Amino acid sequence: MPDRLQRSLRATIVGMATNIVLAAGKLAAGIIGHSHALVADAVESFADLFSSLIVWRGVVVAAEPADEDHPYGHGKAEPLASAAVATMLLLAAGWIIIGATHGLSQSRPAPELFTLFVLAGVVLVKEALFRFVLREAAFVHSSAVHADAWHHRSDAITSLAAAIGISMSIFAGIQSADDVAAIFAAAIIAWNGWRLLRPAAGELMDRAPDRQIIERIRQVAETTPGIVRVEKCFVRKMGHQLYAEMHIEVDPQMTVLRSHELAHEAKEKIRAAIPRVSDVLVHIEPLGIAAKKRIV
Repeated sequence: MPDRLQRSLRATIVGMATNIVLAAGKLAAGIIGHSHALVADAVESFADLFSSLIVWRGVVVAAEPADEDHPYGHGKAEPLASAAVATMLLLAAGWIIIGATHGLSQSRPAPELFTLFVLAGVVLVKEALFRFVLREAAFVHSSAVHADAWHHRSDAITSLAAAIGISMSIFAGIQSADDVAAIFAAAIIAWNGWRLLRPAAGELMDRAPDRQIIERIRQVAETTPGIVRVEKCFVRKMGHQLYAEMHIEVDPQMTVLRSHELAHEAKEKIRAAIPRVSDVLVHIEPLGIAAKKRIV
C-alpha cells in the first residue's frame, strides 16, 4: 500500500510540474505568435494541471484506512477523481470548440513560425509523460491515475493538431486552418473524456469487474476441501481493491464450527491467490437447499 501511494503521487506530481512549465510556455508563445490554437492548447494544459490536483487528492483520500463511517475504506475517491477529470476533458473540449468556431469568421495575421518549434517540443514531452503515467497507473491499478495519463495524451493530440493547423496557415495561407485544427483536437479530447467517464461511472455504480476475475475467485474457493460448489459470487471494486461475497454449498450434516472454519479457509485461499481481493464475505448453504430454492 505505501509503495502504491508513493508511485501514484510521484506520477501525479511529475505531471503537475510538467504542466505548469508547458502551459505557461504555450500561453506566452500563443499570444506572441498570434495562434488561437496554441492559446487554446495552453488553456487545456492548465485544465490538466487542475485535474492532476484532483487526482492527487483522490489518490490520497483513497489510501486512507477504513473507519466507522467508511467500513469498506475510501477507495471510491479514485473513480470520483477519474470522473472529475473526464468531465474536465469534456468541458475543455467544449470551450475550445466555441472559441475556435468564433475565430473562423475573424481575420487575423498568420501565426509565427517559432510556434511550430514550441509545439513540437510539447508533443514529445507530453507523449513521454503519457507513457510514464500510464505505466504507473497499470502498476497501481488506479482509475484516477489512468485518467490522468490519458489527459496527457489528449494534450499531446491537441498540440499536434495545433501544429498541423499552424503549418497550413503559415505555408499554405489558409487562415482558418488554425481554428479548424483546434476544433478537430477538441473532438478527440471530448471522445477521450467520454471514454474515461464511462468506466469511472461504472465503478461508482458497483459494476462487476472482469468476468475472468470472478471466475478465478470461484475456482480458488472450490478447490477448498469441503466446499461442494460456489452457488453465487458477487465482486465489487473499491479503488484498486476487490470485495467478494459468495454463497458456498457444503454437506448439510457439517457442524456449524466446521462450516465456519471452512469459510475462513476459502477466504484466506482467495486472498492469497488474488492479492487485490481485500475481503470475502462467505454465506454457508446446505447442499441441496439452494437447488430447491431455485426450483421454487
